[in-house]
Amino acid sequence: MRRTPRGPESFHLARYWLGGGCRNIIGAMDRSTTSPYLICLVAWVIPGAGHLWLGRLQKGMVFLIALPSMFAMGLWLEGRLFPFDLEQPLVALAALADIGIGVPYFVAEFVGIGAGRVIAQSFEYGNAFLIVAGLLNMLVVLDVFDVAEGRK
Repeated sequence: MRRTPRGPESFHLARYWLGGGCRNIIGAMDRSTTSPYLICLVAWVIPGAGHLWLGRLQKGMVFLIALPSMFAMGLWLEGRLFPFDLEQPLVALAALADIGIGVPYFVAEFVGIGAGRVIAQSFEYGNAFLIVAGLLNMLVVLDVFDVAEGRK
């Protein structure tokens, strides 16, 4: 069996078992040299990036495509990006869930979309998509932490 080469920049070939065959992916970062907290920060900022960084290409690509798409669908359905209002705890929790998606949230805020239209028939569905996209990304970040720690 061939050994996996390691370069001076801590890059190595990661092996993946896909459908009965082995496939090499170049560019996976060596886990021992990178802080799991930094990887989690990257995973939060860009959904799927943490899995890509750790060499889990399939999962990373699924998350990179699915989570921002879900967030965009929520905006398209005229959902609302909730403000942080500590006087209304449920609104504050919804805002925390919205921000869980990372960069797409800040881009939407900067562009000025996500005001929501309460009279739209799809308003509540849009809210659900926005909130669930952020919460799912938080779960993905927890998964990245477990992988970075070597628990998975």
